[in-house]
Amino acid sequence: SRYASGLLLRAPEAVQMLADDDELEPRGREALVVEALSAARRHDDPEVAVGAVRALRRRELFRTAAAELFGVAEVDDAGVALSDIAAAAITGALEIATRAVEARRGGPLPTRLLVVAMGRFGGGELGFASDADVMFVHDPLPGADERDAHQAALAVAEELRRLLMVPSPDPALEVDADLRPEGRNGPLVRTLASYAAYYQRWSSAWEAQALLRAEPVAGDLEVGERFVAVIDPLRYPEGGVAENDVREIRRLKARMEAERLPRGADPGLHTKLGRGGLSDVEWVAQLLALRHGHEVAGLRTTRTLPALAAAVQADLLAEEDAAALASAWRIATRVRDAVMLVRGTSSDMVPTDARDLAAVGYVLGYRTGESGTLLDDYRRITRRARAVVERVFYGDGGLDKPS
Repeated sequence: SRYASGLLLRAPEAVQMLADDDELEPRGREALVVEALSAARRHDDPEVAVGAVRALRRRELFRTAAAELFGVAEVDDAGVALSDIAAAAITGALEIATRAVEARRGGPLPTRLLVVAMGRFGGGELGFASDADVMFVHDPLPGADERDAHQAALAVAEELRRLLMVPSPDPALEVDADLRPEGRNGPLVRTLASYAAYYQRWSSAWEAQALLRAEPVAGDLEVGERFVAVIDPLRYPEGGVAENDVREIRRLKARMEAERLPRGADPGLHTKLGRGGLSDVEWVAQLLALRHGHEVAGLRTTRTLPALAAAVQADLLAEEDAAALASAWRIATRVRDAVMLVRGTSSDMVPTDARDLAAVGYVLGYRTGESGTLLDDYRRITRRARAVVERVFYGDGGLDKPS
């Protein structure tokens, strides 16, 4: 594993973790956040402080990588661990960025800040190569000038992103805010009231779908609770999502399949956008939540596999269909992680080069000489999942009863 070896070379003392499998168990988010805040508060210089936070992240990335390489952690556990590590790093960086901006302004911020995890981050499903998708929310203090509050919140968000990307021996964490309202063209930070107004007047079906994975992860907890209260009626609409929105979601998915798959890529081997890949499985779970989340509590989760399990329990999805989807999601996730671990660089394709395929297969538990079996297994498992997607997601009768 080039990835794990690279982390270990930067901090050789981490080799102690390899003495005992118990040392490879992921640490919980709460413990990581406490340690990140402690590291952030030990240094006055922002870049020195964030260096301590990023060193903590490097150590935990190595712990998680080693756990996956040695089969101590399941892929579901690794996704949660990586998401917890990112949440702790962002919490520490938010503390440092806030302190730096307050020092420049000469006083406390006139607003309260919240960082909301989105996408795979919000779903607790990050991979080793994942960015952290977020939205920034702020709520001006009573009597504060709104323009001044906005400028202060923007300064903190920009400083947080800068600190986590400062050139360093430790891996950078890219904080991506493109899932915010209006995407890259929209403001980086908005007030809670602005989010509420936007979603009430302009929200589209894809934005409601994106909010299914929104989870407050850092900043003011009370603002987080109020943000969730704003978005819950959008992502779990009373009576279910309208049929014209269902048609729009299906059209959007079909267009993504046609336009976003890289030219020349084998659609049967693309782990994210390919047939039976991550996108296929996740969109089934998300459409189930949009249609039935208002009445099925188990669907009100940001995570894919628990949503599928809840759909089975509520008789919205046949057990064998959910099992086919879950198997495809797991193998696609495992292959993506294994490629990053082996190469040290990311790719959404199942490798076909003999050497890379053999190394990835070895990480996934295939014996020497069995790498071709990995390709056969991947195609078979994802082909079965795609058949479920065609019937349940695109089919006229899907998602209302078991198929």
